[in-house]
Amino acid sequence: MKFKYKYLSLLFILSFSLTANAGVYEDMLRAISNSNTAEVSALLKKGVDVDSVNKEGESLLMLAAKEGHLNVVKTLLSAKPKIMARNAFGETAVMLAAIKGHLEVTKLLLAEGAAIDGAGWTPLIYAASMGRMEIMKLLISKGAKINAAAENGMTALTTAANEGQTQALLLLMQHGADVNHRDENGNTPLKLSKQRGNDEIARLLLKAGAKE
Repeated sequence: MKFKYKYLSLLFILSFSLTANAGVYEDMLRAISNSNTAEVSALLKKGVDVDSVNKEGESLLMLAAKEGHLNVVKTLLSAKPKIMARNAFGETAVMLAAIKGHLEVTKLLLAEGAAIDGAGWTPLIYAASMGRMEIMKLLISKGAKINAAAENGMTALTTAANEGQTQALLLLMQHGADVNHRDENGNTPLKLSKQRGNDEIARLLLKAGAKE
């Protein structure tokens, strides 16, 4: 009987600990969402794992980068997180900052060692999809591979053509992007631009020697 009570006591302690940890994690999520740097710092000191992730595999750094909370990102970086961790969709913190247009966060992450290129989707492809011009210029100046392709064969130029991002397309062509690159389905930027009704982009591609 004594063993039974001891076992139940251990279960209670474990359950309480898990609940408490979950509560602290929720506090951290709120602090990041509210850009409460002081609270983020305090929770890290209390032992919150900087590499904690949500059900989508997003780390605390990814969440802060996606929101563009520069000072929170700085605070999290001071705890030495896995800067190139990927979420369930294969996205890194710098990719999320790039697609959301957070220039200063992108600069900081690159300065702290985030990779400009890598296997699959890249920050440049992400930035091009939304026409984030300043971030694209930054990435190109840092040596981003213009013709890097994602798993489905999409490049930054292909994505810009597909999404109707004219200025992004022009910038990429200025830096030697391949206007005749084919994705995994054999689609060229010109073919995709026509399919999407992006007539101006189609004209620009034709002028640059693009073919279907």
